[in-house]
Formats: sequence, C-alpha cells, structure tokens
Amino acid sequence: MIIFYALAAAFGLGVLWLGTSVRVVKQFERGVVFRFGRVQTGVRGPGLTLLIPIADRLEKVNMQIITMPVPAQDGITRDNVTVRVDAVIYFNVADPVRVVVGVQDYVSAIAQVAQTSLRSIIGKSDLDDLLCNREGLNQGLELMIDSPAVGWGVHIDRVEIKDVVLPDSMKRSIARQAEAERERRARVITADGELQASEKLAQAAETMTAHPAALQLRLLETVVEVAAEKNSTLVLPFPVELLRFLERATPEASGSPDDDAATLSTSAAASKSEMPKLDLPQIPDDASALRVDTR
Repeated sequence: MIIFYALAAAFGLGVLWLGTSVRVVKQFERGVVFRFGRVQTGVRGPGLTLLIPIADRLEKVNMQIITMPVPAQDGITRDNVTVRVDAVIYFNVADPVRVVVGVQDYVSAIAQVAQTSLRSIIGKSDLDDLLCNREGLNQGLELMIDSPAVGWGVHIDRVEIKDVVLPDSMKRSIARQAEAERERRARVITADGELQASEKLAQAAETMTAHPAALQLRLLETVVEVAAEKNSTLVLPFPVELLRFLERATPEASGSPDDDAATLSTSAAASKSEMPKLDLPQIPDDASALRVDTR
C-alpha cells in the first residue's frame, strides 16, 4: 500500500513538473525565455518547448502583421489650410528579443510615433499634395515611423493616409475653382472648333469659286433639307447666273420686246398728232351785244 501511494505521489509530481516546464508555442508566435531574469539568446520556435521549473519564464511574441488605425489629427498645412487627416499603419515584429527587452509596450509606442509623424507630414505639405500626391506622402510617413521602429525590432510594412477632411468654406472654394477650370476648357474647345470650322469653310469657298456648279449643287441640297421640314412657304433665291444662262440659251426672235415697245409708243404719238384741233369760242368785250333767249 505504501508503495502504491509513493507511485501515485511520484506520478503527481511528474505531472506537476510537466505542467510547469512544458509550454506550447503557436505557429505565428515566437518564445523568448528569461532564466533567472536574464534573457536567453535562442528564440523558441513553434511547438512544444521545455522550461526549467522556477528558473525559466517564457514570453510569447505575436509575429503576425498588425493593422492599427491612426486617430484623425488636426493640423495646418504649409499653405495655411486647416485639415483633419487620419491614416492606417501595418507593421509586424522583426526581432522578438528587442521587442520584449527594448520597449515596454511596442504597440502603444508605434501608435504615438504614428500620430506625431502624421502631424509633421501635415505641416510640411501643401493642400494639393494631400489631395493628389498621396503616394509620396505615404512613403515619407513610412520613413518617419520606421526610423525609430527599427531600433525596437518592429518592421513597418505599409502606411496609408485614409481620408482628408476639409472645412466647408474650402470645399466651396475648390468647387468654384473646378467650375472655372471646366468653363475655361469649354471655351477653349469651342474656340478650337470655330477655328477648324472656319478653315473648312474657307476651303469650301475656294472650291466653289473654282467650280461654280458646286454652289448650285449646294443650293439644291439646301432646298431639299428645307422641304423636308414640311413648311408651307419656301423662299428660294434665284441666281443671276441661271438667268444669264437661260438668256444665252434662248434663240433670238424676229423682234425684241424693246423694239415692240418703241413701235407702240411711236404710233401712239402719231395718232395723237393727227387729231383735229378745236378752237375755243370768242367772247366779245361788250356784254350788251349779247342776247339771252329766255323762252
């Protein structure tokens, strides 16, 4: 019986020893061992790891990429515009020993450095850079954060500016500027179109001058286009060239209309000259010699 209790006690002590000396390190973790407070150079990999009871203490470090949003920061740009900018940072642990020994809370340290670096970037940049040159600002912000993070054993993977909030007055100013720019482009395009149209019209005028028949064909096309609108009245200009063509094509008659008109006027004048001339009655100066018949 005593032997049985002794075996049971030994088994219990063995289980307790295994419980205190065996640890499990996951695939995405690394273990840093402190032996009597002194860090060991060897980093424990994933799987089972044995520790010396009472002497060793294991610190697990997550090696995954951590996504941390940077709170929105208010700042004034180099061209004196008040903006509110927020960002996001991606980082992971590169050296577990430095992370555990060199800094107390590396996540909080990275957050503070990211906020101060974001304010510095806002003060060094113009508003146009914040709105258009995001890639350059992201690279500059990444370099500013990565400079102290390297000494802590942290690798900055990526930094991106998410949003830039502008005041309402600045939004209206930008809208007016965009509207003016669009109007300028519209005017330039219209003027360019008029210039091209004038050049084509000049070429068409030269062609019509060299070939008069082209003008008549264009006139007929215009008549067809106007007639398609179902108008009740059609005003058609009659070219003088067509009248001259018809005059040349018409054969000469025995007498022209002008000669006939001259003949008629001559005969009228002759008949007028042959009419008898009537004499007016003579009234005597002495009215007493007149006799009035009252019957």
